[in-house]
Amino acid sequence: MFKFSSKTHDQLIKKWRENPEFVKAYEDLEEEFALLDEAIKSRKEQNLTQTEVASRMGVPRSAVCRLERGLVSGKMPTFPMLKRYAKAIGKKVEIRLI
Repeated sequence: MFKFSSKTHDQLIKKWRENPEFVKAYEDLEEEFALLDEAIKSRKEQNLTQTEVASRMGVPRSAVCRLERGLVSGKMPTFPMLKRYAKAIGKKVEIRLI
């Protein structure tokens, strides 16, 4: 049987950050995490549900769910899909080399 940890998310992250492999993997995905945070923050600031965004995009809600979950797991959506999502939440995608 699976046993749940009694540690908080912050406690788990603190412990995991002691592992150099975790730190490297996290840093490798940091830009994707930032994109996800910004996307979901923008969606919520406008009080939009995944269902409403999906309707605006002309896709099932499950597609928006996968898109947001994909950003978390490091599976970036295609650029056209990301542009559609951004438009649905009233944003634009901007890619810059800095």
